[in-house]
Amino acid sequence: MLINKVENILMRRPLWMNVVFLFCVYMTFVYLPWDVFVKPIAEDEEVWFGFIFYGWMAKLGGIVHWAVYGSLTYGLWFMRPWAWSCVGLYLLQIAWSMCVWALLTDSPNSGWASLAVALMFVFLSTIFYRNRSLFNSELS
Repeated sequence: MLINKVENILMRRPLWMNVVFLFCVYMTFVYLPWDVFVKPIAEDEEVWFGFIFYGWMAKLGGIVHWAVYGSLTYGLWFMRPWAWSCVGLYLLQIAWSMCVWALLTDSPNSGWASLAVALMFVFLSTIFYRNRSLFNSELS
């Protein structure tokens, strides 16, 4: 019964949206708990707006990332009306981060790759914006 309900909810979304949703699920339940609780502080790095933070600042950033991804997971699972704008803004923040990263990097090849990835995130954000009507109905 639960599997049928999950399949039903996933089938109501386009594939690209399910990919973003599943990435948020992974970050919420797998990566960020490991990052916050297991990864040694000496090895911890977090990127916000293209700038890298280390140590305790990275741990704090990991907790904030965890809250962001947890909220996005909830919003996408239930297709809450606020989720389309929050996901879109977060995707634009990632694109911005990639552009800043490209400007700060020493390697010319990684700069171009960062810009290409940034364009992909701008594209995804645009798709979310154009499909905001999918978020008007409540899924349960």
